[in-house]
Amino acid sequence: MTEKKELSQLARQLLGKTNAVQFYTQQEFDAALAVAKAEIMTVALQTSKQVIMIERQACADLVRDMAKDQAIGTAQVLESAAEAILNRIPSQRQ
Repeated sequence: MTEKKELSQLARQLLGKTNAVQFYTQQEFDAALAVAKAEIMTVALQTSKQVIMIERQACADLVRDMAKDQAIGTAQVLESAAEAILNRIPSQRQ
């Protein structure tokens, strides 16, 4: 005669209908992982573009500050340089 062993808490959770752990196939896991990686890359690219634009804005502000201390002709050249910095990639400028 075989003895009946009591199931552990984990076994009850895995085999029971309530509070059961959901398992995924390798394909489902790989698909979800691919989506997560794509989302991370999208956020990383957007963040990088924002950082570049912030730095570009800071450079333009620096040039404009320099223009304030210059003669009219030089100030116009520096102001044009600041605009050129900002317009290097117009689609990023908001």
